[in-house]
Amino acid sequence: MDKLQKDQPAADQKMKDSGKNSEQQPVTACLFSAAFFGALGSSFIYGYNLSVVNAPALYIKAFYNRTWMERYGEPLGAETATLLWSVTVSIFSIGGLLGAVSVTLILKILGRKGTLLLNNIFALIAVLLLSLGESAKSFEMLIIGRFIIGVDCGIALCALPMYLGEITPRHIRGSIGQFNAILICFGVFTGQVLGLPELLGQENRWSYLFTFLALPAVLQLCVMPFLPESPRYLLIERRDEAGAERAFQRLLGKKDVSQELEEVHAESRAQDNMHTASVLQLLRSQAVRWQLITIIVCMACYQLCGLNAIWYYTNRILRDAGFADNIIPYITLTTGAIETLAAIISGLVIERIGRRPLLIFGFVSMAVFFSLLTVFLHFQDSMSWMPYLSYVCILAVIASFCSGPGGIPFVLTGELFEQSYRPAAFMIAGIVNWLCNFAVGLLFPFIQEALQAFAFLVFVVVCVLGSIYLYFVLPETKNKTFMDISQSFAKINKIPVPSPGQEMELVLSCKPDMYGKDIIKMESSF
Repeated sequence: MDKLQKDQPAADQKMKDSGKNSEQQPVTACLFSAAFFGALGSSFIYGYNLSVVNAPALYIKAFYNRTWMERYGEPLGAETATLLWSVTVSIFSIGGLLGAVSVTLILKILGRKGTLLLNNIFALIAVLLLSLGESAKSFEMLIIGRFIIGVDCGIALCALPMYLGEITPRHIRGSIGQFNAILICFGVFTGQVLGLPELLGQENRWSYLFTFLALPAVLQLCVMPFLPESPRYLLIERRDEAGAERAFQRLLGKKDVSQELEEVHAESRAQDNMHTASVLQLLRSQAVRWQLITIIVCMACYQLCGLNAIWYYTNRILRDAGFADNIIPYITLTTGAIETLAAIISGLVIERIGRRPLLIFGFVSMAVFFSLLTVFLHFQDSMSWMPYLSYVCILAVIASFCSGPGGIPFVLTGELFEQSYRPAAFMIAGIVNWLCNFAVGLLFPFIQEALQAFAFLVFVVVCVLGSIYLYFVLPETKNKTFMDISQSFAKINKIPVPSPGQEMELVLSCKPDMYGKDIIKMESSF
């Protein structure tokens, strides 16, 4: 043991050198394809469904009224019409909640890649229902279709970030993880573009907006079967070392992946070969108590920070600024473009700046611009140029959100938990995400009616409180192994941190033949 402790500095130095070498590795075509096509059939569909119902809303309501008249011989009542439309919009969140609740079981049976592939079945069923509802004269088909596509998105927002986090080397884990946020934003933007009157935003074409959803699902179905499964899932949960080695080789583009394999072995040993934890086990575990609280706070703030509420005001502000109704849809394209651009920039800088600064900066900036927006809205009628400042604030809020809070919570959910706890953690994060999404959609109209322009001050409080919590609790996770991240929470969780000597003993107790030079392979660039 003395010899091991003496050799520790040398081993640490070699690990650092190994990490530097790994950071020079380019992103392979296989890794990029897995990230892009994984997100295309998952995050893109979620983002697209956030915006796709906005443009044809009047046509869908007219279809509801026409169908009701044909069935019952009387026009649709105002209260019934409002109820049907509210159900059509909100049932998407209920489906998402069901998808998040069921994801742990599906992940355990099918793995990460298998879950993403299966999920496309939900997407294609939803496409058929949403596309054929008008011709079948059934508004029930639209409502059921929205529910099923919600299930698809609920599963996708858990399975995809987990897959991306497990296939990516640690030095680019944040950047690759931001594919999730980038494709969400691009999906929102695509829904806005296709909803323009010159394209599919017409009374005789609106059903094709939903038909388009088949394209990303089919593309993922065609490409994903040829891409690797998560090597961590293969090695820790399936005990398939040969399969994990092949997956690492393809993803990293190199033949010698012994260091990556040994890091996963070390993580597995540190968990005492524990099987996938249930949600109840996760809730009871003191070792991950503050990781869980942090993810709940992040996901709650992700939905409650007020971005969804922004859309309630955008058209009204533009109308008050003097823009004609027929050009407002084109101006609002700037919101989707800003979203996408900010998410791309965040993905490019996240490994230099870090997750923690971007999250805190995003929430603080949102609080500042929401405060300014409240002031500008309050004085909007007194000065002709005030609506322009309000719209600038809206764009600034959107950019602030996408710079960090819009994607990093999903990255952190994968990083803060080791393999056995990760599926249950994503399930809880997904439940919080969809419940808060539903709550905002349900409660904000009442808050807005009661507080008018001052409604945004509620979101200022949420953003400030979230920033304070993250500043004091969240450690930086960039370029750290999953074991390192778990150990950084050990003090606040009040559990002992293993010394370097104890870690060496753990390795030797399982692989005594590794004593000597090979001991440095315990840590890797992954």
